[in-house]
Amino acid sequence: MVDSCKYEIKGLILDEDTREPLPYVLVNIEGTQISTLTDLKGEFKLINLCQEINTITISCLGYCDTSCKDFYHESSDKPEIFLKREVSALDAVTVVAEKQTDEGTYSLSRERIGKEDLSLDLTRSMAEALSSINGISLTSNGSNVQLPVIHGLYGNRILVLNNGMKHGFQNWGSDHAPEIDLSSVSNLMVLKGAAGVQYGPEALGGVVVAEPNELQLSSDFSSNVGTGFQTNGKGYFVSTDLGKGFKKWAYHLGANYTRIGDRHSPDYSLSNSGKQEYSINAGVRYNFEKLDLKFYYSYLNQDLGILRTSIASSAEVFVQSLTADEPVVIFPFSYDIKAPNQEVEHHLAKAELNWYYRDDAKVSLIVGSQLNKRNEYDVRRNIENPIIDLDLITNDVQLKWMHSQKGAWQGVIGIQAFTQNNDNNPFTYTTPFIPNYNTYRFSSFALESWRKNQGELEFGVRADYERSSVRGRETNQDPFLDKYSLGGLTFSLGYMYRFSAYSSLRTNVGSAWRPPNMAELFSFGQNGFKSSYGLLRHYVNDEGKLRSDKVIPIAESNVQSEKGVKWISEWEIKKKKNAFVATAYTQFIENFIFERPYGLTGTVRGPMPFYIYDQANALFVGLDLSWMKQWTASVSGVISASYLWSRNLKKQEVLINQPPLNVEYKLSWTLPLWGKMKSSVFSVRPSYTFRQYQAPVVYSPNDIVNNTIEITPDSEIFDFRDAPDGYFLMDVSWRLRYEKLAFSFAVNNVFNHSYRSYLNEMRYFADEPGINLLFNMNYIFNSK
Repeated sequence: MVDSCKYEIKGLILDEDTREPLPYVLVNIEGTQISTLTDLKGEFKLINLCQEINTITISCLGYCDTSCKDFYHESSDKPEIFLKREVSALDAVTVVAEKQTDEGTYSLSRERIGKEDLSLDLTRSMAEALSSINGISLTSNGSNVQLPVIHGLYGNRILVLNNGMKHGFQNWGSDHAPEIDLSSVSNLMVLKGAAGVQYGPEALGGVVVAEPNELQLSSDFSSNVGTGFQTNGKGYFVSTDLGKGFKKWAYHLGANYTRIGDRHSPDYSLSNSGKQEYSINAGVRYNFEKLDLKFYYSYLNQDLGILRTSIASSAEVFVQSLTADEPVVIFPFSYDIKAPNQEVEHHLAKAELNWYYRDDAKVSLIVGSQLNKRNEYDVRRNIENPIIDLDLITNDVQLKWMHSQKGAWQGVIGIQAFTQNNDNNPFTYTTPFIPNYNTYRFSSFALESWRKNQGELEFGVRADYERSSVRGRETNQDPFLDKYSLGGLTFSLGYMYRFSAYSSLRTNVGSAWRPPNMAELFSFGQNGFKSSYGLLRHYVNDEGKLRSDKVIPIAESNVQSEKGVKWISEWEIKKKKNAFVATAYTQFIENFIFERPYGLTGTVRGPMPFYIYDQANALFVGLDLSWMKQWTASVSGVISASYLWSRNLKKQEVLINQPPLNVEYKLSWTLPLWGKMKSSVFSVRPSYTFRQYQAPVVYSPNDIVNNTIEITPDSEIFDFRDAPDGYFLMDVSWRLRYEKLAFSFAVNNVFNHSYRSYLNEMRYFADEPGINLLFNMNYIFNSK
């Protein structure tokens, strides 16, 4: 029987005396050329192993081989290896590898954030945690609603996988963030390339994979109880998780509660920016020889405040809000969350069955269902009734076959059925912002890889067919019905080559397609601080004027699905005490859909910015750079920079809401230990975000209100306010471990600098939060 070359070994190398991670340690699979260096956290990962049982050798300067007997590891699937000082080489050690689960994406640029880093601040959003990765920023609608931006793309162009399934939520615009609790996530993985073949439509910009807490068999009982406090917003959280693995089954339970009051900028309170969130999650695993069965359930409830000053009651107040240095509405600090706000519930239930009919092959069946309930409230007469009240039900069925290796070939074939049913609930007393709809998608895909020596070639193809039925109301409240079908073909071709143990190259050309979402097609009226009109809800009449008094059938429109091609290459060099990574990419998107300002419109509760959706061909070109340096045995640093150039090719103009150039440096000191302390690391992270000079022209709010500027559908893209100035931030943190207690202290925005982020829609009205002191404590219990 031919062994599969899809095994991997992940581990951690630590100093035996200090329990500190050892970076740049050479780890090699005996008898092969497969090797790697540990990163700054002492972690290593060896992939593409052809055997389940492997022998690894470890070498590290400053350590001698007389102390090799002191080595031990705690588990076979992720060994912890302890080295004693003055050890220069380690004898061979046999470990058991585990199978890789991300077939077909080795040639894509990828990054991971582990459980330890995520637990530093569980009050953060997923997007805020991901923004620490080079090349990823975040777009937001205040402090609570945040989405990840990968190489200039966000929203429906970033596919979020929650526990192996597409996260089913109201994913349109920058007004709705994925409801994922960081305490329920074991690690976050980001793929920066177009990964539509493996994961499906809506992966033009990349994929975020949120993996749940592990269910390990034959593992000791473990529990973690954590709590924390932050000064900005007087926020606090309490979380707990526990689990145990037996010979045939395992379980895991977790819960979290977070509450934050009004944040504050350096000069004033950000009224109604509080947050309240609680969640639970549970998982069970059963193993029957060749069958492995898993069940998982999670629930998340959020109440998210939206900055009160973003709501204007008159044209004069709106102009004042856009031009004033401070918000026009400021209340005393409060934990109360009032309108405008969002109340969201998310349920996820999943069952997964894996049949390992051979050692190097398996069949996987995944069945899952999600319920997303969303209520949005606004400042209006019927304030007790939500202005948006939606129930979204998502069902997902996947069947995958990872076939046995045939010579140098290995691959996976799969089919998927995906449905969504979205309904507006009555008693909002408004025309629904998006209509009721049912969507059915059927997909099939195949991925194959060919490995020889130090190189691996990957290619894949996917076909998707989608049918939607839409039911809504015209402006005069007459019902309308539309049915349409869309389809797409996706391909991927990638190559990865290891020049040596210190150098590798990944390159990938991938395509992806994305059907317009319901908000882009049918959005109508108020959503947050603005009014938006979808591609099918506005048109130009015979006089050249923009009108929104009817719904256009999609068959009679020029609306097309987005189609994108992305080429991304990553060159990585790790040698001695230096590591250098350069990621270059270019992406062309045909029929790129974007939302742009058009002026002001009057509403019952006052004037609002008026946006319309448009389409154009767009080009994105960018570069991510990072350099890691081990300055001394206890001091290391990482400098990184990310730059993006983008254009609307239709009119040769800049695109709105694109991330500016960013540079940051993180310097870490491993501090001496005393007593029973196991680790102590102090970090400083200065960063500078430049002004976005690729920003649209700005029209004065007074000119817009007084109609002194004529805006037509052919006008260039404009903005209501200048892009904010560049800003410097300094963050510091200290993490330490004392026996079973882990502590972290952090200060964000140390100098309490006033600034505004270009990608935050609330930049029109207020500054970002000021200095924030955070304290977290975790008690970690393990019992054999």
